[in-house]
Amino acid sequence: MAALIRRRGSAPFKTLVATILSSRTLDQTTAAACQKLFRVVRTPADLKRIALSKLEKLIYPVGFYRVKARQLKALPEALDRMFGGRIPAATDDLMRLPGVGRKTANLVAAQAFGKDEICVDVHVHRISNRLGIVCTKRPPETESALKRIFPKKYWRELNGLFVALGQTICRPLSPQCGRCPLRRYCRYARRRKLKAAG
Repeated sequence: MAALIRRRGSAPFKTLVATILSSRTLDQTTAAACQKLFRVVRTPADLKRIALSKLEKLIYPVGFYRVKARQLKALPEALDRMFGGRIPAATDDLMRLPGVGRKTANLVAAQAFGKDEICVDVHVHRISNRLGIVCTKRPPETESALKRIFPKKYWRELNGLFVALGQTICRPLSPQCGRCPLRRYCRYARRRKLKAAG
């Protein structure tokens, strides 16, 4: 998702909307929905004016499109009430907005505002644990552990790198360890090799 956001630009409103849409949705589906949506909706005021039914049609078939449409419709009022109509830059403030959890807030803070944050999605959580960099049960624990390990200058890039690896090589099922450039450092690959040898 970070790579998709970089291609679309880092305008805070578009970054926030695209990241909300991306949850539990393939990048190509999110990209197609954003292309349709951003022809019509360019500002929070546009979201306020658009009918919910039309908004649902524009973002379909992203996952949970009806829920996300309601969250997007609630966004302008929340921005006006809490932040004077502006998209906030801080993760904790972003998390006060409808449809925004920690992963979304960190990605928006990093990509739209240049903040040093680590966005931990399923890929980052899985691969960090698989490699043996961390040993955590939940994404918030992974975020905290990675922040202790990596210098701040690398935080914003981790999500894009791990997502690319997770989508192409280190997949949830049947990871392609033989092709992985990190296999010599990977705890999972070493265990897999030992198991095959034994």
